[in-house]
Amino acid sequence: MDHAAEAQRTDLMTITRHALNEQGRHPESRGDFTILLSHIVLGCKFVASAVNKAGLAKLIGLAGETNVQGEEQKKLDVLSNEVFVKALVSSGRTCVLVSEENEAAIFVDAPLRGKYCVCFDPLDGSSNIDCGVSIGTIFGIYMIKDKDNATLEDVLQPGTHMIAAGYCMYGSSCTLVLSTGNGVNGFTLDPSLGEFILTHPNIKDTKQREDLLGERRKCQKLGRAYSEVRREMQVSPRRLITKILEIYWKYGC
Repeated sequence: MDHAAEAQRTDLMTITRHALNEQGRHPESRGDFTILLSHIVLGCKFVASAVNKAGLAKLIGLAGETNVQGEEQKKLDVLSNEVFVKALVSSGRTCVLVSEENEAAIFVDAPLRGKYCVCFDPLDGSSNIDCGVSIGTIFGIYMIKDKDNATLEDVLQPGTHMIAAGYCMYGSSCTLVLSTGNGVNGFTLDPSLGEFILTHPNIKDTKQREDLLGERRKCQKLGRAYSEVRREMQVSPRRLITKILEIYWKYGC
């Protein structure tokens, strides 16, 4: 038995503990953001569970409605939206909610009204639900200046005013990536504990930039290859298969 590994597992950095540590750096903080985040995390856990058992719970398929983008809503779309709206309102820390699944913004009533605006897509990529591939929740959080007189203008703030943003991806594992302006951290849901554990601290995009540049070069090659194939189709369709093979080796596509 690897005792070092076992010892490491006893000192887990959960997303709640991480948020409390960040809160400790700001003595003026009252913990409102930490409470709001805990409700977002709860929503993510609920949706992760629903996604995992979507087939058994008959949550796969169309709901018979469309969202504000004109896209047909899936059953999981509707459920996820309901889950997040209720979780965010019940936190008592939100003032305005903007969801892709709702035509109008939701203004929270006075007893539960807070100082934050949350913009979110409860289940992005829902067209892939029936295929069993990764889907996710996207969210961004803004501060409202006057919670008792909030308007749509408070929602239309530049991205530089966002105080936190993140996404939760539901796939082979459930991963939540969060930034509060002080770096980016990734947390993975441990099903046995029911907790998001810090697994990717201080994420950097250096490797990603290299990958994106590589993909861009590949796309440029594919563009030239596509042009050659079109020209060949016009000149000599019979040689098309041979030409495609030549282009494959030429461009390394």
